[in-house]
Amino acid sequence: MTAEQAGYAILEDRGVIAVAGEDRAAFLQGLVSNDVRRVAADRAVYALFLTPQGKFLHDFRIAESDGALLLDPETERREEFLRRLKMYKLRSKITLEDRAGAMLAVVLFGGDALARLGLPEEAGAAIPFAGGVAFTDPRLPALGARAFLPREGAAAALEAAGFVPRGAEDYDRLRLSLGVPEGSRDLTPDKALPLENDLDDLNAISWDKGCYMGQELTARTKYRALIKKKLFPVTLDGPLPAPGTPVTLEGKEVGEIRSGHGSTALALLRLEDLTRAGQDGLVLTAGEATVTPAKPVWASF
Repeated sequence: MTAEQAGYAILEDRGVIAVAGEDRAAFLQGLVSNDVRRVAADRAVYALFLTPQGKFLHDFRIAESDGALLLDPETERREEFLRRLKMYKLRSKITLEDRAGAMLAVVLFGGDALARLGLPEEAGAAIPFAGGVAFTDPRLPALGARAFLPREGAAAALEAAGFVPRGAEDYDRLRLSLGVPEGSRDLTPDKALPLENDLDDLNAISWDKGCYMGQELTARTKYRALIKKKLFPVTLDGPLPAPGTPVTLEGKEVGEIRSGHGSTALALLRLEDLTRAGQDGLVLTAGEATVTPAKPVWASF
């Protein structure tokens, strides 16, 4: 197998849940950061569940399949997410179902992955596939596609479509190289701000959908230009620092390492100090490694 072959990896760190019932879209519309009204058989979105103060709690994709909205929160935090949704159910005509035992979250990437599925390089474009749904990653088409599929028969259907099995770490290397954060590995719950972590550029936020949890403070952050930090992909020269390792400049802490693999990681860095380092030719360090940041090609800042 070459790096250019289209492959698939089962994401054990994501678990599928279903929101069904006649009020399913309206229920989620008032809670999450993206416009759920856009979700259809041919359209998926990426969205956030925030605190009332606009801090990150959960991220997930939303796709439609067989009359239900399917979401993929992090597996280890899935029960907590469902518990929060149930708090807001009240009289909404919906059902909430944990389908992690019956369905898989799958990533398809490399080579001609999108073409093999018949998907365009258009964020969120979706099609029915193998008893579930497949869609171009709604954050960034360069990440490939996602699929929510029945566990039984998923691997056979994917391999019949020409995909070869690959490890989740292969996808992780792609994600890190593109500078894309992944859930609570990179976004600290109840602390991370969406705009510091470039989630607006990754299509997580609708600015014209109306109210949702955390909307007011998220909008205020955007329109008052209050962002002082940004998440960057960084190249490391030296041992990979553990997540949470401070990034320093002349002995001063100016950021923090997040997830990483090999010589690539993500780091949240103060923009003012990053500018000074570039102007003065200074070196950033984390642990025993030097840190060289690069602006993601898709970022607008």
